[in-house]
Amino acid sequence: MHRFPLIRSRWLHTTRPAQYFGPCKTTEKTFDKILIANRGEIACRVIRTAKRMGIKTVAIYSDADANSLFVQQADEAYRVGPAPTSQSYLNMDAILDAIKASGAQAVHPGYGFLSENSGFVKRLDEAGVAFIGPKEYAMAAMGDKIQSKIIAKKAGVNTIPGYDGVVRDAEHAVEIATDIGYPVMLKASAGGGGKGMRIARTAHEVREGFKLASDEAQSSFGDSRILVERFIEEPRHIEIQIIADNNGNILWLPERECSIQRRNQKVIEEAPSTHLDAQTRRKMGEQAVALARNVGYNSAGTVEFLVDKQRNFYFLEMNTRLQVEHPITEYITGFDLVEEMIRSASGLELTTKDQSKVEINGWAIESRVYAEDPEKYLPSIGTLSKYVEPRSWKTENDVRCDSGINEGSEISMYYDPMICKLSTHGPTRADAIATMNHALDQYLIKGVTHNIPLLRDVVSSSDFASGRITTAFLADHYPHGFKGHKLTSETAEQLATTSATLQFIRQARESYTHVASRSASYVLLLPQLQPDGVHKLEARVTLTLDSETVSLQGANTFTVSTEFTNGEYAPTTNTLKVVWDVDMPFVEIKHASGDLTVQFLDPLPLGFRVQFLGTKFDIDVLLPRQRELMRFMKERERLDTSKLVLSPMPGTIVSVAVKPGDVVAEGAEVAVVEAMKMQNVLRAPRAGTVKAVHVQPGSTVSGDDIMVELEDE
Repeated sequence: MHRFPLIRSRWLHTTRPAQYFGPCKTTEKTFDKILIANRGEIACRVIRTAKRMGIKTVAIYSDADANSLFVQQADEAYRVGPAPTSQSYLNMDAILDAIKASGAQAVHPGYGFLSENSGFVKRLDEAGVAFIGPKEYAMAAMGDKIQSKIIAKKAGVNTIPGYDGVVRDAEHAVEIATDIGYPVMLKASAGGGGKGMRIARTAHEVREGFKLASDEAQSSFGDSRILVERFIEEPRHIEIQIIADNNGNILWLPERECSIQRRNQKVIEEAPSTHLDAQTRRKMGEQAVALARNVGYNSAGTVEFLVDKQRNFYFLEMNTRLQVEHPITEYITGFDLVEEMIRSASGLELTTKDQSKVEINGWAIESRVYAEDPEKYLPSIGTLSKYVEPRSWKTENDVRCDSGINEGSEISMYYDPMICKLSTHGPTRADAIATMNHALDQYLIKGVTHNIPLLRDVVSSSDFASGRITTAFLADHYPHGFKGHKLTSETAEQLATTSATLQFIRQARESYTHVASRSASYVLLLPQLQPDGVHKLEARVTLTLDSETVSLQGANTFTVSTEFTNGEYAPTTNTLKVVWDVDMPFVEIKHASGDLTVQFLDPLPLGFRVQFLGTKFDIDVLLPRQRELMRFMKERERLDTSKLVLSPMPGTIVSVAVKPGDVVAEGAEVAVVEAMKMQNVLRAPRAGTVKAVHVQPGSTVSGDDIMVELEDE
């Protein structure tokens, strides 16, 4: 067992915004030292509460995480194996060795990995180590989706029609689906987090989905069992947080709405829900408590429901652990859920035992910031070359970042691609939304592709603002995938005028003088999304500086006139105040239509790249004469990739379905790539004959590697 030498690096701590979880309510003795059997942001989260309670912490880490933030923050750290999870964070023997070597009295499992593994709890019990979570029996009963559904029925909880037993194989799944009626949901009996879940509307989709779901379940949880149940159309995913101690006290806390999902994984959550009334909220809470009491549950847990348009609700599953999205519940209730878990595990009662004292304070929203392509939801790996988290805005602590990284951190192919859980709070839902939009604009991430463009577009949409959401929100609003913010007449004018003023200030800075011409004219080419691809939207902008000299640091005010050549947008004249400090990416714009934050990311040969309303735009900024001459330049021919199957991400080849000489139809499966515990089916881009296969099962690939070639047409 190797103990990691702790090197205190000052920058790792001083670059992080302060976090607030309320005053510690525990004065009684709990534990002297706990081990956190997890990694990343959740390990950092547990460490923060443990330190507030005066408890020393022990981290475990894989080779890939040796220099990670959570390792730095813990009092001790122990290596448990190489990067693959099966050899490290799922390696019970190595973790138990670390517990013994450190003298930890208790283990907090975080979420994922071994957090819902009753076998791990049993081994801890045998070793005389407390588990900061439910007892073995309750976890085994409720962590198994098949068994939990049976228990839920007996406890009087509303359940979804489905098959209560173990599905033997794909053909058995087809029989069950035919009997239940389509569409159906195939999902892993063990675990959660969207892993091992597929919706199927035909027998073919059941067969294909069964294989993928069972393989993912085995890879993520070591349990390939699958259950089948009716899929509720247009549902909302709403869950009830419970907390319980070992003295029979159980509370339900106000709901979280988790309907904005991709690949059955939550993306944006909020608390409370716009859909529930007080009566439905109470009924759901009471059923959640009845279920927990039926199995003698203690610690934190979450009972998830699907809710239809008429507020009928059906038990989905129970997660016998701390949820990823727990910060928004902490925001609106004032409970520190990690503190409650530690109290329960040590034998103390809950800090509050009276259900009537649980109240809703304001509104909270959480956005899960992922290192992934927001169009196809494919993970991205790399080094965070620039990383700045947003801070509080209107009031103290109205922005909360739960992350486990810093500038320079690596996003690895071995683990979940989450970068941060960004949460905001306000007295009203509108306040929480406005703060979230501002926080997303203030979030700087360079080095990996991320989903902030998607998050920003969703949170600022009219349907989200009005609460018109279901679990199909992303599929309905972006049926061909999210490609970025589509400029409107208003946002196009904002981007054009802002870009022109940035170019003016850049030119003044490059000349190293405060004296410059007060006027300038530019032709800007803005990327505009169209059904057939990206087109250039041309704007002619004339600006005049309102002062005699340009300020190279800080604020400048301009009068700007804009005219678009497409004839669709009316000419405008506006006054802009631009605040841009030297060497800072953030540009604050005071515009007639409202205040904006734009990120200046990179200079380009003909302009620059900015992040505007979450989306990155490559802007060409030309002088009128340059634009005239550009019309005579020949466009570069695009590379034809129609005969190639490229790896969309770094990963491991799970299977290859074709060989040279095979004839494939368009859309036929050619290979499966696994990355960050998710399996992705790659399909033929067109019909044709396979010319070459460059990969085999077990091999690793990088992004854009050629995997399969088709013969020329």
